[in-house]
Amino acid sequence: MQRVGIVSQVRMGSTRLPAKVLLPAAGRPLLDYHVARLRQSGLPVLLATTTEPADDVLAAYAATHHLPCHRGSETDVLGRYYETAQRFGLDVVVRVTSDCPLVDGPLIGAAVRRYLAEGNPLAYRSNTFIRTLPRGLDFEVFSVQMLAEAHANASLPYEREHVTPYLRTNPATAGRVVHRNEAWSGGDFSRFRITLDTTEDYQVLRALIEQHRAADLGVADLLALLEAHPEIMALNAHVEQKTS
Repeated sequence: MQRVGIVSQVRMGSTRLPAKVLLPAAGRPLLDYHVARLRQSGLPVLLATTTEPADDVLAAYAATHHLPCHRGSETDVLGRYYETAQRFGLDVVVRVTSDCPLVDGPLIGAAVRRYLAEGNPLAYRSNTFIRTLPRGLDFEVFSVQMLAEAHANASLPYEREHVTPYLRTNPATAGRVVHRNEAWSGGDFSRFRITLDTTEDYQVLRALIEQHRAADLGVADLLALLEAHPEIMALNAHVEQKTS
């Protein structure tokens, strides 16, 4: 049986919003919601943080919350993922980022079941090839076999920092890696933004969690909530996603 783990990359450093994952909402750090919602997938959740002293607090958080944790390079995030997978004996990795406090565990669990049923180590599932869900519900599923290839061969700084460009666009994988888009069948909600990168993003997430209990909602009810409150979603509608 293949061992699957959700690996969330997390660090305190952020050029736009430092220490963002520990910002509070309804009296709890946003990282609490991220972890709790991932655990709804039924899969193990692991943290991949850095060796920087500022991230000691995240290693301590992992210990307190019984989360396996690996500390690696701040800039070589691909290497950090590979080391995490090797250390904890994973065969399949689900990649998420910790700036997604409303990420949906059951959505991820269903995608992993489809991945395992396909039985192809060259398959790569993600809901970001063609977006139909808000930014902030992103996930990627791929084999450690492919992660190891990327780690061994990816040489561009962008490929090392963003983990999966080698699997997505590098000519070396063209025609071999099978991309499977995880589209939401209920419509296109890609215009919404519920990730955490700016002060405006924090305002949105805090309003959703504190005023509307968004952290308790499944994905369908969460999407309905976003549509029902354009006044909240307008707060960060102008924010452009950082790409480097």
